[in-house]
Amino acid sequence: MRAVLCLAALLAFQDAPPPIGLVEVYGLRHVAEAPVRRAVDLHAGDAFPENTTEIVGRIERVPGVAEARLNGVCCNDGRMVLFVGIRETGTAGTTFRPAPRGIARLPDDIVKAGADFEQSFMAAVTRGDADEDRSRGYSLMKDPATRAIQERFPAFAARDQPLLKTVLRESSDASARALAAQVMGYAPDKASVVDDLVAAMQDASAEVRNNAMRALALFAQYAQEHPSAHLQVPSAPFVDLLNSIDWPDRNKSSAALLQLTEGRDPALMKELRDRALDSLIEMARWKSEGHSYMPFFILGRVAGMTEEAITAAWERKDSEALIRIVRQGGRQ
Repeated sequence: MRAVLCLAALLAFQDAPPPIGLVEVYGLRHVAEAPVRRAVDLHAGDAFPENTTEIVGRIERVPGVAEARLNGVCCNDGRMVLFVGIRETGTAGTTFRPAPRGIARLPDDIVKAGADFEQSFMAAVTRGDADEDRSRGYSLMKDPATRAIQERFPAFAARDQPLLKTVLRESSDASARALAAQVMGYAPDKASVVDDLVAAMQDASAEVRNNAMRALALFAQYAQEHPSAHLQVPSAPFVDLLNSIDWPDRNKSSAALLQLTEGRDPALMKELRDRALDSLIEMARWKSEGHSYMPFFILGRVAGMTEEAITAAWERKDSEALIRIVRQGGRQ
């Protein structure tokens, strides 16, 4: 049993996070949503709970619920979004590698830069200054203070690539593994770290998986925009994590697949339909538009709709029409 308040939310607030704006539930196939929402017992305008362990316990006592996750995400219209992930009884959960036990650690300058980045990044996000430049295949924030820290990461990635790989693979410190994945996303030779980041998608830590997938999603975008780079990011691991009950897994795999589905590879479209259709549908229905946008567009591509038709459906806020099309086999 585990409850998680996303790192982004925790870092942003010295006192208390904003009130809840939305509660989004996912993972339900046979269990009704109403008893789960009653067990959560949190609504728009309520304060975000300091301790979510009791709430997770109530959810897991709902008949048919085997496991629950809570993730608080900042922000939708200045309010928190509470994501409630469910694994039903009799449903196989997503499995990850056991946490490593090695002693490898990062150099002090990388550790300090990582801490400085977290503080500066969340201050920028809290001000609503979250724009970033992704044109180089990694993130450079528009916020000058945060960008200045990120501009040090390519040098770290070049200087310490072997150590970063060792930490990511072997360190018992999950925070160190997560920071290693983040910095490796700035490697001068992106192809040289793809396999390591893909392997990190099976890490026991959701934070490590999150950072590895974010780096790979930006690689995928860069590969789409620069075919001459011959950079390849595999799609299959992201399809697997669309069914995770951990919200960061779903969010970052959607970000990568938004890029990887641009070419509408028939094999990938079939894989998404066969293995992740229900998950895409429930995410496309989320009221938090910043989080439903990516699965909505992926789902439209699975349905065979044109980009113009998907955009029109999005602008109409007509997720149900899109869902009807994909369930009927697509191309309407």
